[in-house]
Amino acid sequence: MTDRRFAESRRWLTSLGFAAGLMAAAPALSQPLNYVIPFPAGGESDVTARLQEPVLRAVSGRDVVVQYKVGAGGATAWASLNKLPADGSTVMGTNLPHVFLQPMQKDVGYKTEDLVHVYVFQLTPDAIVVPADSPFKTLQDLIDAAKKSPGAITMSGSGTNSGPHLSTTTFNKLAGIKTTYIPFSGTATSVAAMLGKQVNAAMTFTTAAIQQGDKVRMLAVALEKRLPSHPDVPTFRELGIDMMSGVFRGVAVPKATPEVERKRLSDLFDKVNADPGYRKKMADAGFVILDIPYEKVGAFLDAKRKEYEAAAREVGMIK
Repeated sequence: MTDRRFAESRRWLTSLGFAAGLMAAAPALSQPLNYVIPFPAGGESDVTARLQEPVLRAVSGRDVVVQYKVGAGGATAWASLNKLPADGSTVMGTNLPHVFLQPMQKDVGYKTEDLVHVYVFQLTPDAIVVPADSPFKTLQDLIDAAKKSPGAITMSGSGTNSGPHLSTTTFNKLAGIKTTYIPFSGTATSVAAMLGKQVNAAMTFTTAAIQQGDKVRMLAVALEKRLPSHPDVPTFRELGIDMMSGVFRGVAVPKATPEVERKRLSDLFDKVNADPGYRKKMADAGFVILDIPYEKVGAFLDAKRKEYEAAAREVGMIK
């Protein structure tokens, strides 16, 4: 098509009211979807992306490239999001409460409102996990040891001012103990440190415990009811500690991404969540699937912001 004919066609489509949408779609759909993970390979964010990848490819008709930008408990990646292409070709994994707590504490290179979420698709419940040969057979064993030697019991977690950090601080307060929180770059490194006996326990997730199998022992889960896959593991509430917590995961896009692309990407993740095979794999791995699309994610985030800020103030993480 000549430049003149292309211009005439564009004017004609514009007069019908849908050229803009077609032009916006062209660059995004002609290139791969880059999916940036802010944590090391092997953690929940990575596992989720790898399970989503083939379904995303099928429903979008595009290649999907999973990439990693690791550092500062996710902050390195989130601080770079708005420098990435804003044409619908890029999404970045996000974690709540990480993206709320980090900017509340200090300048980490981004603000929560800088991240334009288009979908929240899962919850990973918290769990305290120890090596299978740990002397702590129950949560009470760990609590008793912490009371005997305040600060001596160490617990790993993924990042500072993150979900596991807040959960550890909350657990300490509710149990009336003092443990020492040791941050790592992500779930995979946090669990590896626990398995390597660098720390006594990990404040991690049910998913990580399930993945490690008989290498670990879960002492308690932060759920309303016990895990069907681990019916012998009590909930915190059963043990007298009123704690239900975990990390929510979703995806965000650069601020300059057009509305049509934001909605298109949200619809893609909605289709992924609707895939029966994907849902089964996620459930088997211990994830709780959520369906919070672009048009509802704003209200969800507003409610979570208030909840996390109140919790962080209550345990003294922020003033």
